[in-house]
Amino acid sequence: MTTLADPTSGHPPRSLLANRSYLLVMSGLTAQAFGAGMAAFAVPLLAYAVTGSVWQAGVISAVGHAGALLATLPAGVVADRVDRRRLVVVAATVAALAWASGAVAVLAGTLGAWHLMALLLVSSVAGSFVDPAVAGAFRSVVPQDQLATAYAAAQGRDAAAGLAAGPIGGLLYGIAHAVPLVAGAVGHLMTALCTWLVREPLHADLAEARGTRPLAALREGLRYVWSVPLFRICLGLFAVINVAINALLVAITLDLTAAGTPAAQIGLLSGTAGASMLVGALLAPAVVARVRVGVVTPLSLAMVAVSAVVMAATQDFVVLVVALGLGVLGVPAANAGLAGYVAAITPPQMQGRLSSVLELSGVVALPSAPLVGAGLLASAGLPTTLVVLAGVLGVAVVGVWCARPVRRIGLPASWADDAIEVVRPPLGHGAGAPGPTEA
Repeated sequence: MTTLADPTSGHPPRSLLANRSYLLVMSGLTAQAFGAGMAAFAVPLLAYAVTGSVWQAGVISAVGHAGALLATLPAGVVADRVDRRRLVVVAATVAALAWASGAVAVLAGTLGAWHLMALLLVSSVAGSFVDPAVAGAFRSVVPQDQLATAYAAAQGRDAAAGLAAGPIGGLLYGIAHAVPLVAGAVGHLMTALCTWLVREPLHADLAEARGTRPLAALREGLRYVWSVPLFRICLGLFAVINVAINALLVAITLDLTAAGTPAAQIGLLSGTAGASMLVGALLAPAVVARVRVGVVTPLSLAMVAVSAVVMAATQDFVVLVVALGLGVLGVPAANAGLAGYVAAITPPQMQGRLSSVLELSGVVALPSAPLVGAGLLASAGLPTTLVVLAGVLGVAVVGVWCARPVRRIGLPASWADDAIEVVRPPLGHGAGAPGPTEA
């Protein structure tokens, strides 16, 4: 088994805080997460304002998911074939211009449904190109033994953005409807600027990558992902977990709304979950450094399942808040551990395509969660809904624990030993399909 060379192994920084390139990438992505979160908060409000219809507003909001769904796989191919720095700069700039056009239209009083729909489509497609490029960039600027910490920081960034973007976006929307859209534009521009300032190359061998036609490269990426047992498990695991956890949150929110619970209390529930994820992200580096990922992953899922059972036993609001907060506390550590391990074992030339394929499972699952949560709630009530979803998560726990590719994942110091090498057959002995080998 070959071990991937660490791109920064010559003189690795003592900590991520001393890693200029990592700080630049993270700074840009943090600005984008907050800016895009504020803009996303304003979208449903603007959609309703310009259409006067809840249904049409929902259709406009759904366009973003459709754009991401269509662009995710091609974006992974592109991210492995071009200069990733330039790809992030161009894609983030396009998204910034889209949000800026909306802000200008709001100020001019000319924003219409089609314009809002178009800017959502453009920004979501552009974002789909940023994500796999950044996944490859992380592996280029972060030493292997610090990947878990880097991904934990990314989890914390997303949790903090999810916690703060909504309230701040609401405040900004109250000042002027265009301001959250300006925040979205500025956030994406910061991503473009910070990524452009990174000195290290963020891509693998482009000549080799461009030697394969795009469709062949896509097939190669899909075949590579499917050939590795861990990645096959992750495809199903991510989809099930995304649907179950998001459906659980949707069901609780809808049940509280139907019961006439004040919006402030519902916001407290959501805020508690976000705060718990933030705390979990802060603890994640220490957890992953001391507890094997193969143990952390099923344990974190079990915590969510147990919290769902507790919430099903009583609908007391205080119990809901405490149980939900404790239930999601371990999720960031599992996410950081799995993401760091996957990045560590994947060859540089496959980072973009792997990221896009795994991301696709989440993109496909996202629209399903509200349907599952609302459907179960309408037909069976909240206690039964929570028990059913807890059962689904319980099955996932058993499946993960029994799956040797997950269970065997150890501490970060051992990840490099599992690095995968893509072996290409000699000319005349196949169509260039990869033959991954792993420990």
